[in-house]
Amino acid sequence: MKIVALNTFIVGNPWKNWVFVKLTTDDGITGLGEATGGLATKPHLADVEELRRHVIGEDPRHPERIWYKLHKARYLGVSIGMSAIEQACWDILGKSLGVPVWQLWGGKHHARLRVYGNGWYKGERRPEVFAELAAAMVARGYTALKFDPFGGAYQQITRESEELSVAIVAAVREAVGPDVDLLIEAHDRFTVSTAIRLGRRLEEFRPFWLETPVRSYDLAGHVEVQRALNYPVVLGEAFSELRQFADLLAYRVIDIIQPEPQKIGPSKARQACAIALAYTALVACHQAQSPFCTAMNAHIHASIPNFLIHENFDDNLEPWTWDVLQGVPRVQNGYITVPDAPGWGVELNETEAEKHPYSDTYFLRLFEEGWETRRPPAPKA
Repeated sequence: MKIVALNTFIVGNPWKNWVFVKLTTDDGITGLGEATGGLATKPHLADVEELRRHVIGEDPRHPERIWYKLHKARYLGVSIGMSAIEQACWDILGKSLGVPVWQLWGGKHHARLRVYGNGWYKGERRPEVFAELAAAMVARGYTALKFDPFGGAYQQITRESEELSVAIVAAVREAVGPDVDLLIEAHDRFTVSTAIRLGRRLEEFRPFWLETPVRSYDLAGHVEVQRALNYPVVLGEAFSELRQFADLLAYRVIDIIQPEPQKIGPSKARQACAIALAYTALVACHQAQSPFCTAMNAHIHASIPNFLIHENFDDNLEPWTWDVLQGVPRVQNGYITVPDAPGWGVELNETEAEKHPYSDTYFLRLFEEGWETRRPPAPKA
């Protein structure tokens, strides 16, 4: 079996353009991957296109070998395009054998995965708005919610914004009651001292965790924040090397990691899970792309013993999403059932995808006030 075609597709989701990759083999089997990344679109599209010459003619039933070929071709680099191609190869391998990807990784440890909802706080940054939206998610069956209450803060935060942030968390806790877990996202915003002060102020609301309170590369800074708090600090979505997970866990202070399969590829993500297992640490893979990655992460989480909780934006996306992507497992009563279809179990409807083109306004502006509304910026006069 050989790869004979590589095609790319952009789907204009209003808060982040999604980039998909389809590989086609000479046997007619296709594989789907995703190259959506952060707050950039066209660089990742170009990344995939430039990798094409290394992929055509390869046997896709060797996903890790192909990843390492690309890794060496990029002078030991790591890219989202490489991950997308690897994902599509796993999809083809599973389909060629008639089994889901989790089966290729040794079977299931978990048939259902507990989910935390994200992307639900699309509105003004006011406590009553966050509280109302959080209560609506709990009414849908969610038992855990993640949100960033910190506005556009960068390194420091104004006194007024800090008080508002605390008030938002307090309002959400009051709205959902004591039994719903609150996961506080900080998006790499703060200096160590600011993160510690804010983290301590939030302790009374019993956060499930505080996510990336300082810059992701600052492992020692995260350790200092963790030592100052009585609840978990988590990170890992920005890591591009396995060594970073090992270096972090070697402090023996932080014991939850967040590999991003979209960044490092599914194989490397599972290897990061194994590193965590060696340190008796837990895993909650990061996922902030399309529902395709919801399915991919479900296969990863099902296949590891140290799974903690599963990120999910899907119930807060545009209604047309489900015309574009079929086969994604949906949340029911706060859980996802791991899919059993061959490969990832997800197919892209190319005709529907064409109805939602790229837009240069479809980006979150995480360090600007008002980004929580997820509205495109107003055109300049």
